[in-house]
Amino acid sequence: MKPVYIMVGGFLGAGKTSTISRLARHYMSQGKKVGIVTNDQTTDLVDTHNLRSQGFKVGEVAGSCFCCNFNALTATVENLGEGELPEIILAEPVGSCTDLVATVIRPLTEVYGVPLDIAPYGVILKPSHGLRILRGDGTSGFSPKANYIFRKQIEEADFVVINRIDELSTADIDELQTLLETEYPGRPVLRCSAKSGSGFTTLVETLEQRGQFGRRVMEVDYDVYAEGEAELGWLNSQVVVQSPHEFELDTFLMDLIGRLHGRLLTSSAEAAHLKVIGLCEGSYAVANLVSNATGPELSLASNSRTPSANVVVNARVATDPVELEMIVREELAATSLELGLTHTVVSLQSFRPGRPVPTHRIVE
Repeated sequence: MKPVYIMVGGFLGAGKTSTISRLARHYMSQGKKVGIVTNDQTTDLVDTHNLRSQGFKVGEVAGSCFCCNFNALTATVENLGEGELPEIILAEPVGSCTDLVATVIRPLTEVYGVPLDIAPYGVILKPSHGLRILRGDGTSGFSPKANYIFRKQIEEADFVVINRIDELSTADIDELQTLLETEYPGRPVLRCSAKSGSGFTTLVETLEQRGQFGRRVMEVDYDVYAEGEAELGWLNSQVVVQSPHEFELDTFLMDLIGRLHGRLLTSSAEAAHLKVIGLCEGSYAVANLVSNATGPELSLASNSRTPSANVVVNARVATDPVELEMIVREELAATSLELGLTHTVVSLQSFRPGRPVPTHRIVE
């Protein structure tokens, strides 16, 4: 049997990591060997820490997207197995990337040289920004160039997943489905919740289908694409937090992400995704902010008290990266002071993504 390659796309904050985690648990429960590949423009990725903390075998392609470092993707996949590839390979591309059929899926089948069973390519739709972008009402918080990436991701999908249905009204779900079916006909639309598992069986059944999939190559204006990505400030940071006394890890994360949310609102800087993971001995917690409108969420509670923790902050925000770094540094200090803690910034990178230059692009 050929290894199955499943790539789960979607915009920043759509719920790709939660979906991949649930898929990994499903396939492992069937006795299959599973490997996961995460992807980011730099190191210190919350998703990698999160998935590894759940006990999954995870490789990371850091420093560039899958499409711009195809050889790193294939090398990482090969390192997941012990002498052979995993039976199931789950890949999560950078959430600001598109044109992945031409630059990742087609090269895997035509250039890589290792036989893979390529699953249908699904894109998870992020409702908090998706409704506003698809309505075209100009209130998404992003520029038309960033919205262009969002739309292109849907255009190349074999199927689309409306995620977070447990957080949406029936009217909003119906409107999203109607907008998708009208603007992007011919793509099945699934309704799921990666958190609760609702609709998950249908997702698995869709991924098991085979046929004319992974072939929606499209025209992409790489100037608009590059400018849309470059409008986002990107920040990854790793911090050590300590105290003479035990503190509540969940409280620290929520206080930090709440303060960051408040600063973004004040600055009119739209959050594409802001996520924080805190790791202490034997436990971890994750907090998320997927848009300014929805507000912070403790997506995974640790219920732990600890004298120290490693904290990783990832922020993707429509603002200047210098401004973003200042906000993060100031609110880390304010949160630590409020809770009587000390903090040490071990590493921090803030930047704008560079122009995508794919290793391969097969469109014929």
